[in-house]
Formats: sequence, C-alpha cells, structure tokens
Amino acid sequence: MRVHLKYFASIREAMGCASETIETSAHTLAQLRDSLAQREGSPAEALHRGKVIRMALNQHMAEESSVLFDGCEVAFFPPVTGG
Repeated sequence: MRVHLKYFASIREAMGCASETIETSAHTLAQLRDSLAQREGSPAEALHRGKVIRMALNQHMAEESSVLFDGCEVAFFPPVTGG
C-alpha cells in the first residue's frame, strides 16, 4: 500500500526530508516505524524504539496499534515541550 509520511523537527532533520510517499507492507504504525528504523544511519536512530516519538494518522494522534490503509498520511514528531 502507498503511505504518505511527514516528519517534523529533529526527525525531519535526521530523515533528510520533510515528507515522502512510500510503498509498504506494514499493517500498523508500529510495523511502519520498525521498517523505517531499519534504514541506514540517522533515520534508524531517529525512529529507534528507544526514542520517544509521537505519531499521527490522518492528522489525529494515534497509538502504535493503529491500522494503516492505502493513501493514509502518517506524521512522526518528537514530544513537544514548552516554557
């Protein structure tokens, strides 16, 4: 299936782009994150399981168990802190 990805803040910097569209066989956000983390170098570090990351599915905060579907938009971003 085709999935549209958006990256924000430090994750965008690590991925080297703000967005991309990929073909994936992942069925959930967790599987998608794991497959992206298998890339070489900085992307793997940015999405590693040890990192706290927020995810949104079609502009709604989502759990890792959320099911993907063809044409969906997934956003990855670090937790935001304020002052």
